[in-house]
Amino acid sequence: MKKRRRDANNMRPTIRLRNIRKIYKVGVERIHALDGVELDISANEYVAIMGASGSGKSTMMNILGCLDRPTSGRYELDGQVVSKMGASALAKIRNERIGFVFQSFELLNRQSALRNTELPLIYAQSGWFGRRRKARAALERVGLGDRMHHRPNQLSGGEKQRVAIARAIVTDPTLILADEPTGDLDKQSAEEIMTLMTRLNTEFKKTIIMVTHDPRAAEKARIVRHLDKGELN
Repeated sequence: MKKRRRDANNMRPTIRLRNIRKIYKVGVERIHALDGVELDISANEYVAIMGASGSGKSTMMNILGCLDRPTSGRYELDGQVVSKMGASALAKIRNERIGFVFQSFELLNRQSALRNTELPLIYAQSGWFGRRRKARAALERVGLGDRMHHRPNQLSGGEKQRVAIARAIVTDPTLILADEPTGDLDKQSAEEIMTLMTRLNTEFKKTIIMVTHDPRAAEKARIVRHLDKGELN
C-alpha cells in the first residue's frame, strides 16, 4: 500500500523508537516479537500499522502505550526517554499523555457513558466539578451529548466506540493509540468512527497510531507501515 506523507519539517517528534527489541522466553525458546524496530512520528501525525496475526502488533502497541518495556532499545515520547522509567512514572505517562481506544470498547457496563468517560480523570485526582465538565465536553465532541446518561447496553456498537474515544481524549493526551477500533463494528459505524478519528487528528491536533488489519481503515491514515515477523517496513 502506498504511503502518504506530509511535510513534517519543524514539527516536534512525538514518538522516536530506536532499535526496539522485545524477546519472550518460552522454556528454552526465545521468541523475537519485535526485532530492531525504528520509527519516528511527528506531532499531529496519523499512522496506521498493519500486519498479520503474530506479526508483533500487540507487543508494539503495549510498548508504545507504556504497558510494557522493550528488552532493549530506546523509546522517547515527547522528548522523554520512557523505556527506562519506573512503574509509577509510566502510570503517570499513561494517564496524562496517552489515550487508548480498544476494539472491544472496554466500558463498565453498570456505569453511564458520562461515568465511563470520567474514569481517567478520577485516577488523575481531578476535582468532581472539573471531571464532570470535561467528560461532558468530550462526549459532546464525539457527538454523544444526548446519550451521556445511557449505559453501554443502551448504546449501539458505534456509540460505544464513541464513548471509548471520549474517554481516550478527556485528559487531552498527546497521543491516541487505537487497537483495531473498527474491528467489532458494521460498515456504516466503522466509517463514522474513522471519520471521527480523522477529525480528532486534523481539527483537534491529536497524534494517532492505529493498528488495523482493514485496508479501508488504513487508507484514512497519512502514513501506512507494515509489521512482519517483528520488523517494521
